[in-house]
Amino acid sequence: EVLLVESGGGLVQAGGSLTLSCAASGLIFDDYAIGWFRQAPGKEREGVSCISSSDGSTYYADSMKGRFTISSDNVKTTVYLQMNSLNPEDTAVYYCALKRGRFPGVGAGKPAWWYDYWGQGTQVTVSS
Repeated sequence: EVLLVESGGGLVQAGGSLTLSCAASGLIFDDYAIGWFRQAPGKEREGVSCISSSDGSTYYADSMKGRFTISSDNVKTTVYLQMNSLNPEDTAVYYCALKRGRFPGVGAGKPAWWYDYWGQGTQVTVSS
């Protein structure tokens, strides 16, 4: 069974930074794609970024390019989302999601329905 646990959310002032972590278990020797999504109150869930463990390819939504960086640790069990230059519009619950398998070339992103496993989410609040 794959479990995902997000951490690193919190309250930050506009212009500040946070690093979110998504720790995955139950993935011994498996490749995967992990995506980050967010959902603000009253809004649809939107894709933020994703990464493929098989080739390291990444995707960023347009509004995150240049501000957010997705990466994984050397043993590929934790994926990070470094978020810089945060603004109040980034306030949301951030979720990570995973699909097991080899998925090179995720540069165009993957929709939420494509993923098989989801974490519980972590709140990010950016004050003005």
